Parts: sequence; structure tokens; C-alpha cells
Amino acid sequence: MAADSEPESEVFEITDFTTASEWERFISKVEEVLNDWKLIGNSLGRPLEKGIFTSGTWEEKSDEISFADFKFSVTHHYLVQESVDKEGKDEILEDAIPQSMQDLLCMNNDFPPRAHCLVRWYGLREFVVIAPAAHSDAVLSESKCNLLLSSVSIALGNTGCQVPLFVQIHHKWRRMYVGECQGPGIRTDFEMVHLRKVPNQYTHLSGLLDIFKSKIGCPLIPLPPVSIAIRFTYVLQDWQQYFWPQQPPDIDALVGGEVGGLEFGKLPFGACEDPISELHLATTWPHLTEGIIVDNDVYSDLDPIQAPHWSVRVRKADNPQCLLGDFVTEFFKICRRKESTDEILGRSTFEEEGREIADITHALSKLTEPTPVPIHKLSVSNMVHTAKKKIRKHRGLEESPLNNDVLNTILLFLFPDAASEKTLDGTTSIDNSNLPSESEDYNLYNQFKSAPSDSLTYKLALCLCMINFYHGGLKGVAHLWQEFVLEMRFRWENNFLIPGLTGGPPDLRCCLLHQKLQMLNCCIERKKARDEGKKTSDNITNTYPGDVGKAADLLGPDHRKDTDKEKGEVGKSWDSWSDSDEEFFECLSDTEELKGNGQESGKKGGPKEMVNLKPEGRLHQHGRLTLLHNGEPLYIPVTQETAPMTEDLLEEQSEVLAKLGTSAEGAHLRARMQSACLLSDMESFKAANPGCILEDFVRWYSPRDYVEEEVIDEKGDVILKGELSARMKIPSNMWVEAWETAKPIPARRQRRLFDDTREAEKVLHYLAFQKPADLARHLLPCVIHAAVLKVKEEESLENISSVKKIIKQIISHSSKVLHFPNPEDKKLEEIIHQITNVEAIIARARSLKAKFGTEKCEQEEEKEDLERFVSCLLEQPEVLVTGAGRGHAGRIIHKLFVNAQRAAAMAPPEEELKRVGCPEERRHNPVSDFPAPAGRELILRTTVPRPAPYSKALPQRMYSVLTKEDFRLAGAFSSDTTFF
Repeated sequence: MAADSEPESEVFEITDFTTASEWERFISKVEEVLNDWKLIGNSLGRPLEKGIFTSGTWEEKSDEISFADFKFSVTHHYLVQESVDKEGKDEILEDAIPQSMQDLLCMNNDFPPRAHCLVRWYGLREFVVIAPAAHSDAVLSESKCNLLLSSVSIALGNTGCQVPLFVQIHHKWRRMYVGECQGPGIRTDFEMVHLRKVPNQYTHLSGLLDIFKSKIGCPLIPLPPVSIAIRFTYVLQDWQQYFWPQQPPDIDALVGGEVGGLEFGKLPFGACEDPISELHLATTWPHLTEGIIVDNDVYSDLDPIQAPHWSVRVRKADNPQCLLGDFVTEFFKICRRKESTDEILGRSTFEEEGREIADITHALSKLTEPTPVPIHKLSVSNMVHTAKKKIRKHRGLEESPLNNDVLNTILLFLFPDAASEKTLDGTTSIDNSNLPSESEDYNLYNQFKSAPSDSLTYKLALCLCMINFYHGGLKGVAHLWQEFVLEMRFRWENNFLIPGLTGGPPDLRCCLLHQKLQMLNCCIERKKARDEGKKTSDNITNTYPGDVGKAADLLGPDHRKDTDKEKGEVGKSWDSWSDSDEEFFECLSDTEELKGNGQESGKKGGPKEMVNLKPEGRLHQHGRLTLLHNGEPLYIPVTQETAPMTEDLLEEQSEVLAKLGTSAEGAHLRARMQSACLLSDMESFKAANPGCILEDFVRWYSPRDYVEEEVIDEKGDVILKGELSARMKIPSNMWVEAWETAKPIPARRQRRLFDDTREAEKVLHYLAFQKPADLARHLLPCVIHAAVLKVKEEESLENISSVKKIIKQIISHSSKVLHFPNPEDKKLEEIIHQITNVEAIIARARSLKAKFGTEKCEQEEEKEDLERFVSCLLEQPEVLVTGAGRGHAGRIIHKLFVNAQRAAAMAPPEEELKRVGCPEERRHNPVSDFPAPAGRELILRTTVPRPAPYSKALPQRMYSVLTKEDFRLAGAFSSDTTFF
């Protein structure tokens, strides 16, 4: 039985060779990718133009395939070109040499400054690369390399693809490729050698020619001439110190209002180190033939001064330290700090002072002092005058983050009115010259939501930025901010207006901190006007026509309100009544006797009782309108101004109104809250016009709601008859309810719509509790605004076209990011990085101009050529030197190398002459002027039949590069597969 079972078991071990192996599947996938990308057949393109590899557009397509579980990425690199006409395609011969083989011999694009390494080595316009998908993976063994190369060869043969196909082998940092290109009866093998150390016989042209000829193995005698292209690259690293124009900031230069060699309010600019680290000079001999020159281990004809082509590129320093970028970056870092001002500075000055006076005699005063807003840190009346003394006493003078000289200089810069004694009498300190200009620079604050560049907020941002960088860092910022808040309270308590702020309500286009300061200024104006009114009340009688003349001159007798929108612009004149003998009342207890007269008459519409009232608070006569009931002239009343509001107050008000809901009761309550100003104006109107009715008020306040039409009376005359509009006749109309509620009270006796005392305390409380991080967030738009202005100013001196485009992009990007509250840190960092990049570009331009001495040129034509050359160096990867070593720029470059060589040798010119020898020897020894080449590149080309004398003549090419660290040979050798 055992013997019978053996044949049966052998049946199940039969291998099915019809099943595709992993290798066959891999080849099939490669063929599938080539077919999908339509890389089949011969497609001749246009001849390559000079420099097209650098100026043209390169594109790539990628796909992923796998060999078993090993993944590869397939990438098609190609230069975008216009396709050849169809007629030209018909003329393509079947046995034409593939496009890539023709490109091997093209000399128009040798040594491209910016291209894929295979483009530089082989001059190809199109190729496909198969490489391990993972960066850490590598094809290391020789058997695997041969397997992949065999796969490529089979795939090319099966598909008829004539595009070169490369396989990346070894570790990726070595950039080792092998590949193949197939055509009709011909094939090109791409091979490569990469060594760490170069054999001595291959360091010169003669040794490389021997390799090339032996590899070709051409049987013809004599061998066809070999075309040679040579490039030597010399690196200049030692810029002489005097070539860098940027002076380092002088940290000690502080006295006289200068910090770091700068005045307060001006940002620094420039790189602290040379932003140009190296200059690479490439000397090229593009068309040489074997036998014309000698280059061996003993002698060389390759003198860089005699090279027909010079080209230069500059290597930029990685992330050079730039002053402006560092300033803004360090200020931005404050935004991420969480400490409060008290935590940074230690125990609060106000608390220390409070402890000193905290004896029993002051116990009752704590209960009796008025405290509109419970601010424990700001309730001491004399704190402003003793703040600096307490700081010195409790912290010690040496511990103060800012010394007195710095602090006094900054405060004088922020508050220039403090230098003069005129402000002691309480006169205005607003600078009329601070009006915003219409120029683009001043309109940036609107886009950035910062502040005008001549405002106090803008100056404060620059001072804090400078203090943070040069003096005390975060502690210095906290100290200056504390002093600033003390100054704000001092000005509020003593009626000194804040300089550097435009008048009027807060500008919602600016940052919130600027709005808060404007709000405080509005409060100071109101308080100051009220206090001045008290002082002059003994000499002024309170008669209602007293100020009519002055106001009438301003507004004119025929002025009337046309729209509701104009309501806040007419009839509001604080100056005309703020000097009266009475101030605002917080309650209406003294008008209780008006309840029976004003309110009842308002309901009944009878003016008889109100006619007996004394008119009060008249601004001036309207001119044309008269009261409908008694024909008396209609007087425009003095009304209260609407309360100015900052954006956070507006948002808070909107939230309150929104929470009332959409119910009828909520809508009614919302309307009453919004009609406070309307009620105030109605009461002022009633006081100025005894006997008036609602129609009189509407005719003045909202003329569109009083409709007039012509009618014929009993006598047949045409007269005008008016009535209220439809919306005024709606039941439970808010206007009617407000009119019935309103009492004849002049504006000066009404409850204040704008409580300047409360609002000022709220602003001061808000300022006092701002952390340095919050402060930096508020002021960062101002700092970015200042940085952009500084960059534009510096760019205008250099006139770099590429920088102008980048600045426009920065402004556009910043306006989108900064216009919304709480922008993301990442986006802010991007803006700062862009500004730093522009600063570095301008610094590079100045560095190159200093090195090439553009300002020293006496001839205008040479100066323009040099400036154009420097501009090209900044914007292009490589620039051709006109006239090579004999041109003006070439002579300057030669001089730079000579100076560097002398400095490196540390030998004076006399000793150098003795060292080199006789003039004849110096003439043949380029080392005296130039160092040894950092890179030697050679391209050898020829067209020979291979492998047999009767084979087709095909292109052969070998590229060689020799540097201090490696040696590479990249050869493309073609052979005839038909006649061999």
C-alpha cells in the first residue's frame, strides 16, 4: 500500500508554470504605466534652445507599483514644449535615432544652473525614474540591480518606448542611477561610477580621455575627434570685513533719545551678518577639441582668466539674523506669555502705597468716598504723583526694569505736550498735524486694523517693541505699560487731553486699544467742558437766547434735517450750553411739578398750559417752520450727543438685544432700550418749544414722516395740508409712546446719555488689567504696519522689482488675517516670516552693491551695467558675466579673489612675488590669483560606430565631476543591436 500511495502524492506536487511570477507581474505593471502615459513610439520634439533647461517649465507625473511587497515609485520628468506639427510627424523615419540620443550631443544646455541631476549629467529633456517608494529603502545587492535593469529592458522592448528609463540603486543620498534607452536597432546604456576618493590619473583631462576611449572601444583608426566642454568652479568665501556695510546696533547709545543707534519710533533694518556667504565663479570652455589644449598632471592650459565664458552665482546665508525680523518676532513671543503685570513686576505699587496709609484714621473714608466702579488698585487719589517714588523705594533703584533716563525719554516721546508748561492750564493737547494722510502708507491702518502712523497707539507699539528687544524684555514692557496707565489716569483726573489722537468718537477701523484711548479722550473732553462750565457759571446768566448768534453763524437760519441719518449732526452743540449754571442731573426730582402740565398736555394735545412754561435750551430759530398749533417760530433745541462706543461695547449691546428674543414683549423692550436718545431729544424739543405737538417734532426730526399735499380750502385757495406718515399712525407706535412720556426738560437738566465718569473708569480699569500678552495682541497689527512701512521705505532706495511684488502680497495677506479678531498664531508667523525674507533680500542687494562698488563707478554706463548685474544675481540662479574676465564686472570679481588669496596666505605682495618666481612662471600659474577649483566638470562627446566598424555611428557621452568629497562619472554609451 505504501508503494501505491507514492505516485498519488507526486501528482499534487506538480508546479503550474503557466501562472505569472512576481517578476513578470512587475514587468507588466511597468508596461501598463508606460502605456497609460502614452510614452510609446518615437516622438521627435523641437531642437533645444539655449538655456531652455533653466528658463523652461518642468513637470512630472508619478505612480506607484510593487515588486512582491517592495514598493516602487515611477516618475516621469519632462520639459514642457510645443508639439511638432502633424506634417512633421509624417516625415519621421522609422529608423530615426530617438530624441534622447540626439539630446546627448546637444551643446546648448551644458551645465544648467538649476535642473534635475540626470538633466545635468546627460542633457535629457524627458526621462522616467523607478525608485524605492520609501525614503529609507534602497536596492543594494548587485543581483537585485541586475534584475531591475533586466525588467526595464524587457518593458522597453515590449512597449517600443523610446524614452530613457532609469532605476535608482544604492542609498538615495548617493544619487546612483542605471538605465537604458531603446530605439529601432539601437540601444543606449546609462552607467555610473561614484567614488569617495579619486585616483590621481583621473584628476585631469588626459586621464578622463583615456577612460572614455577605452570604454567606447572604437575599432576605427584614427578615432573621430572628441568634443570637450569644461567648467571649473571657484568659490570665494572670505569676504573682506570692510565689504559689509551694515553696522551692528550700538546697545549703549541711549542718551539723547537713542536706543541701539535709533530714535524712538523708528524701527531698525538690515542684517547683522553678511547675508551673502559665498560667491561661485564658473569659468567655462564650451567648445574644445582634443589636441587643442593640454591638461595633465604636470601642466595645464586652462587658465580661468582666459576662459571665454564666466558665470556667477551667489550662495545666500541660511536664515541671516535680521534686525527688523528679530524685533517683530521677539514682540510676537510676548503674545504667548501668561503672566500679569503684577506677577512680572512683583507686588503692586498701589498695594504698597495702600498699606502705608492703612491706619485707623482712614477707615471711615473708605466708606464715604464715591466709587463709581469698584477698582481696588486705582482708588488712591494721589498715586500718580508718588508712583515713581514708591517704585524706587520698594523695588530699589537697581531693580527697576527701566532706568529713569530711558523711561523719561520714552514718556517724553509719547507725550510731547508734557515738555511744555502750557498744558498745565488744561488747554487742549491734541496735535492738529496728526490728521491722517490720504496716501497709501497712511491708509494701511484701515486694512490692517492697526492705528494711524502718527498716533499715540502706533508710537506706543514701537516703544514697547524696542523696550522688549533692548531694555528689560518682558519686565521692561510691563514697567512701561504701568507708567502709561498711570499717565492716563493722571490726565483723566486733571483734564489733560491725550495727544496723538484724532477727535471725535472711537474709530472702529482701528485696533481696540486705540478705540479705548479715543473713548477716554472723549470722556476727558466732556469732563473738561463741564468743569469749565462750573468755573464760569457765576459770570454768565442762563437766558435761552444767549448763544443763538454763535450757533446760527455755524448752522445757518434755513438749515433743516432732511433724513433720520442727519439727526446726530444738527442741534448738538455742547459748547453752547456746557457753560451754563447747572450741570446734568442724575434724577428728575426737581421737575415733579411738570407732571401735571407737560405730560397731561402732551396726551391731550392742548398747548395752553405749556405755553405758560418758560422756554429753555434753545439753540437757534429754525427759520421757516412754525408750530402748527399757535404759529410761534420753531426753535431747534440743544440736544445731548449720542454716547460714543467702542467695538466691544457695540458687540456687548448687540448680544443683550439679541437675548431679548423675538416675542412681542421682547421686541417692545428692545425698542424702548434703543429709543433713549429719541426720548432725550423729545424732552429737549418740548422744553425749547412750549405748546408744541408731535407733528412739530416730526417735521424737524424726521421730515419724511410728515406728508404734505396741496388741497383747496373753503375759499377756493390752494393750501398745504400735512399729516403723519403711515408708520407714525401704527397703534402702540414707539414715537407716540415716547412723546407722551417725554417731559419738557432741557438737555442740561436731563440724565446723561453718556456718563463720562463711569465710562472713563471702565476704560482705565480695562487698561490696568491688561496682561502684557493681551497688550501685545492689541498692538501687533501696529507693529506689522510699521514693519511694512519700513520695508517699503528701504525698498524704494534699492528699487527691486521682485520685492515690490512680495510687499503687495504681504499687504494683501496681512489685511485678510489682521482684520478679524484673534488671528491664528500660525498665520501671524507667516506674515512675520515674509517680512523677514524681504528684509534679507534688500540686505543681500546692499551687500552685493557694496562688494561690487556700484557707487564708486565714475562712468554712468558702467554703473548701470553693474546695478543690472547685481539685480540679476538676486533674482536668477546664475548670471553670465559680460566680457568674462576682461569685462568690468569680471575685473572686480578677479580683484575679490586676489584679495582673498592674499588674506588667506597672510603674505604681502612682495613676498608673494618671490614665492611664485619669475614673471613667466607666474603667468602660467593661476593659483596665484585663484584658489584650486572647488569643482571640475567635463563633458566628452563623440559619434562613432559601435561595437563593430560597420555598425551605425551613434552618439557617445561621458560626464565627469570632481569635488573635494566625491568623484562621479556618468556615461551614456550607444551601440548598434542590428549590425554587431
